[in-house]
Amino acid sequence: MALLVVHILLAGTFLASAQVYIPAALGPVSRPQCATTAVQLVPKYSYTPFSFTNTDTVRYATSRPAPTATTTFAAPLEALTTLLPPLSFTTWGKWDANSTERARDAYDSYGRAAWTELWRHANPPNFTETDCYNFPPGFEFGVAGSASQIEGATADEGKAPSLMDIVIQDSRPKSYVTNEFYYCYKQDIERLASMGVKYFSFSIAWTRILPFALPGTPVNRQGIDHYNDMINFILEKGMIPVATLLHFDIPLQFFGDNISLAPTHREIGYRNETFSDAFLNYAKIVMAHYADRVPLWFTINEPFTSDARAVDNFIKSHARVSHFYKDELKGTGKISLKFSDNFGVPRNPLSEVDVFAANHFNSIQLGTFCNPIFLGEDYPDSFKRTYPDFKPLSKQDLKYINGTADFLGIDPYTATVISSPIPGDKNSIFDCITNSSSPYRPYCVNATAVNQFGWNNGYRSQSYVYSTAPFLRTYLNYLYNTWHTPISITEFGFPVFGESEKELPDQLFDTPRSQYYLSFLSEVLKAIWEDGVEVIGAYAWSFQDNWEFGDYKQQFGIQAVNRTTKQRRYKKSFFDLVDFMNARGVV
Repeated sequence: MALLVVHILLAGTFLASAQVYIPAALGPVSRPQCATTAVQLVPKYSYTPFSFTNTDTVRYATSRPAPTATTTFAAPLEALTTLLPPLSFTTWGKWDANSTERARDAYDSYGRAAWTELWRHANPPNFTETDCYNFPPGFEFGVAGSASQIEGATADEGKAPSLMDIVIQDSRPKSYVTNEFYYCYKQDIERLASMGVKYFSFSIAWTRILPFALPGTPVNRQGIDHYNDMINFILEKGMIPVATLLHFDIPLQFFGDNISLAPTHREIGYRNETFSDAFLNYAKIVMAHYADRVPLWFTINEPFTSDARAVDNFIKSHARVSHFYKDELKGTGKISLKFSDNFGVPRNPLSEVDVFAANHFNSIQLGTFCNPIFLGEDYPDSFKRTYPDFKPLSKQDLKYINGTADFLGIDPYTATVISSPIPGDKNSIFDCITNSSSPYRPYCVNATAVNQFGWNNGYRSQSYVYSTAPFLRTYLNYLYNTWHTPISITEFGFPVFGESEKELPDQLFDTPRSQYYLSFLSEVLKAIWEDGVEVIGAYAWSFQDNWEFGDYKQQFGIQAVNRTTKQRRYKKSFFDLVDFMNARGVV
């Protein structure tokens, strides 16, 4: 009881110190040049053959020699004025087809009013400018976070240890504080609602629901009640809850004696023979309690491909949960997974070997999961040759797995420049596949962030290069035309380089993040309207700075968090993001 009082007092302190968003007359910039913005148009989606285009640009400039003499072809103007009648000069400006303001010089036969009347009379068709695309009706715009990165309360109210509590074994300090979202969730949800965010994507901590993880073990009443209350509050604020069942924080029980495992060996827990039954049991408990109010579900966040047994568990566990939700629970919402893929683009798009290498890379990372789930097809040959210990999928397996996701969820943070291990040599890929000690394993390609012209393929921040917008459009085309299913961008975000070392005012004025978000979403609009790609949603990562699996130096948030006072502060990018979306039809 004493602990509970402390937490209530702390929560009150946090609320008192919160930054408040006050609606103002200012808001999203109107686009009067867009004649159709008030009309709800529906894009036309279509599948087209995919090829790697728009992945590299290069320009060669050669200075021209300065002329040694000037050639003229008539006398200069001053010598020709006697040939002209008297001239008068003026300026008129720009015609705006949607303007409601009228020129005030109707008395002037050649003024602005008369000039405007010329254009009104001409009435040219389709007189529009760029940046006039809207998001289609029903587009899901939201923000995202995950339990282990924001909740805190790690050993409180019955929660047991998970992978995230043991995986950081190096010199970086562990943190059991994060943002204390577990206790501050009402404040945080209120802040999101006040900014106009409609969808809130969060994860549920397995070890908070079932501290002993396995079927038949007791359910933690405090955990059930917590998420119950949180979901109800999301709905009360006019938002839509989006739940992920497993976001890396697999329970400790699946690791056996591998307590000191390194992050690169985290697949050990997922391939545990008891995982699938336990995950289904956990999912049944959670969905039975919350599925009446949660319309969007993700089973697993970013499954891995570096262990064949883990892959088998991932796919079949997902399928079992999907069938439970649709067939037994009779859920009418949507269900999918969230994939991560450092999209492989060929170093030279005109090189047959580089294109093959990129397709090989992508097929292992994504085709391994997407072929069975979206197409009812077997694992790609690239996966089966690389992992000969894979468990084959039978016809019955494929029939059961096929169609168990309603859309393809993707977290497209980065792109990777791909070539063969030996430049121009396709056989070097196959040689690597048969050589378990090759330094190019597991994907057997040369992967870098630098393109053939020596440019990074995006903006470097901390340890990653974040993909530039043109790669995203190519990526969306690749996904849609390969697996023929709608796409939801389930995470997208950007940590400004060195932001954690800046003074707070500089952190809040995060213009590079704004530029990233707006260019990213502009490419999404182009993919929808110009390429016919069906993109149904986008979730910004993350709704506040969080724990990035070991430290707080990589700040992805559109809000800053003081981890001493727990005060939250909006960043400029949050306002820019919601204004951009509102101006383009998302409300």
